[in-house]
Amino acid sequence: EVQEEENVLILTNDNFDAVVTENQHVLVEFYAPWCGHCKALAPEYAKAATSLKEEGSAVKLAKVDATVQSELGSRFKVQGYPTLKFFKASTTFKLSNEIAGGRQAADIVSWLKKKTGPPTVPLTTADEAQKFKDDNEVLVVGFFPDEKSDHMVNYVKVADAIDDVVFGVIHSADVAAASDIAENTVAVFKKFDEGRADYDGSMEDEEALTKFVKENQLRLVTEFTSETAPKIFGGDIQVHNLLFISKLNVESDGHLDAFTEAAKSFKGKVLFIYIDTDQEDNKRVMEFFGLAESDIPSYRIIKMSENMAKFKPDSPDLTTEAISAFTSKVVDGKVDRHLMSAELPEDWNKNPVTVLVGSNFQDVAYDKKKKVFVEFYAPWCGHCKSLAPIWEKLGEKYTDADDVVVAKMDSTANELSLFEISGFPTLKFFPAQRVIDYDGDRTVDAMAAFIDSNGEKVSESEGDGELEEVDE
Repeated sequence: EVQEEENVLILTNDNFDAVVTENQHVLVEFYAPWCGHCKALAPEYAKAATSLKEEGSAVKLAKVDATVQSELGSRFKVQGYPTLKFFKASTTFKLSNEIAGGRQAADIVSWLKKKTGPPTVPLTTADEAQKFKDDNEVLVVGFFPDEKSDHMVNYVKVADAIDDVVFGVIHSADVAAASDIAENTVAVFKKFDEGRADYDGSMEDEEALTKFVKENQLRLVTEFTSETAPKIFGGDIQVHNLLFISKLNVESDGHLDAFTEAAKSFKGKVLFIYIDTDQEDNKRVMEFFGLAESDIPSYRIIKMSENMAKFKPDSPDLTTEAISAFTSKVVDGKVDRHLMSAELPEDWNKNPVTVLVGSNFQDVAYDKKKKVFVEFYAPWCGHCKSLAPIWEKLGEKYTDADDVVVAKMDSTANELSLFEISGFPTLKFFPAQRVIDYDGDRTVDAMAAFIDSNGEKVSESEGDGELEEVDE
């Protein structure tokens, strides 16, 4: 018998296949007990499971402790926590897809209903259409008199492809008239911004209709929260303009108004987002962009598709005109990416471990007369904290060696154009202007042997070579 916890099935290596094949639809959370995001999701996940059970839904919610059931984590290529995967029963044990959208109970239930029900909801009366609008913050409604027309077929395809927006369909002219929707057209209704957006493109162009819906499902300016993050990062728009403001500051409303006005010119091209710096959860975002409390209010632009390239305006001016002008330059590729660099400490080379920042990295690491071993770390990284005393001892071992430098660089405060750091700690060896990645044992003896052999002798890691992924 499968155990349950708050209406959530507990899956193991032994019962996983049976549960997933015996139920038509199962949403599975792969989690780790120590994961903060998993702990935050837990009550919402349980609420969603309870809600569906009370409705009599056949959809099941389940969870897997991937730190214990490691075979399942490997089998389904789980790379971070929590990971939600949706399964449909079939003889081939088909994996449908990962869940997109928000992580609140209502978001999860809405997503599941969309995936397990028909792509479109028929609206047969004006009252049904009105209730559909009242019940959803964002919705799409199309009017197609002919249920079998090509326009209707394309509309259903788009509805089926977009998981986090509900689609209604009207076939009656009278019902359509009550919502002021013309024949063979589509409208997005939303409880924010202008309230409504009408699609004026071709119904034969599925890509254009999909783009239109996605552009209009988010606010003109979206607040960054745990609820909106999946939609922000999971969307098609890869250029993000982020305004950092303190909501407690009386001037913030004016800055947000100017930012919102600028956003109107970039709809569909740039996602405008604001971040409340008073929220503790947002401190890591500030850190990622190299911002201190004294820098607020400020804005930065990031191109997600270009290795998270960041762009910093030359001026602190937060007028609509200044924001629009700088955003245009970034979109047009006329601005160089901004590489963060911390201040160089006065004693940067006075201790066993040399401190590197963006401004001195090139000169030290690529010194052709030296062999330089660098740890790229993050202050919050547990594996880095464990390595710190070992790295210090390694530095002490080479204190009197003129041709060896053991160094470290805080990669949350410093960036390089030469390569990207995707996990912490990352260890790189620079012997005479070359670069060699180190993935051996993190012991003084093993790393010293690596240095002394000019990067040729590497002992195989025995479990201490784990990385913590960069988490924006």
